[in-house]
Amino acid sequence: MIRDILKMGDARLLRIARPVAHFDTPELHALVADLLDTMHAANGAGLAAPQIGVDLQVVVFGSAPAEDADEDEDADEALVPQTVLVNPVIQPLSHDMEAGWEGCLSVPGLRGMVDRYSMIRYRGFDPYGRPIDRTVDDFHARVVQHECDHLVGKLYPMRMTDFTKFGFTDVLFP
Repeated sequence: MIRDILKMGDARLLRIARPVAHFDTPELHALVADLLDTMHAANGAGLAAPQIGVDLQVVVFGSAPAEDADEDEDADEALVPQTVLVNPVIQPLSHDMEAGWEGCLSVPGLRGMVDRYSMIRYRGFDPYGRPIDRTVDDFHARVVQHECDHLVGKLYPMRMTDFTKFGFTDVLFP
């Protein structure tokens, strides 16, 4: 089911999400299905449970395999496997940061330049409780960091240091 996405300014986006205590439950599978349906309907690269008002540590991200990608889709986005990540933990693998443009379904129509770790290891679980452990870089690392920020009440503008690189998408990229 497609759910409403909370927008910046809604206090629920600032809350800290709770860890999922029970895996492979009908409630968790329904939440994951709603997150995926909502993310796809909004053409997003990721979505976190707090963005639909659910205070649980669940994020979804990624896109269809490259062969299913649209011709005009960013090639980096096609390289991120569709993933459901529960109770994630992120570990930066270096101090190297990379600046990149970000948008957010909770901050519609705007983009901003955000520094993120260029390489990370993330761990967590799938909805069945099976472990996930990946080392990633570039766009994949950026998406995971962005979505996991939602679990601790952070939106990407809160990470920005230069507000001259923040604005409406149609003005920044005409």
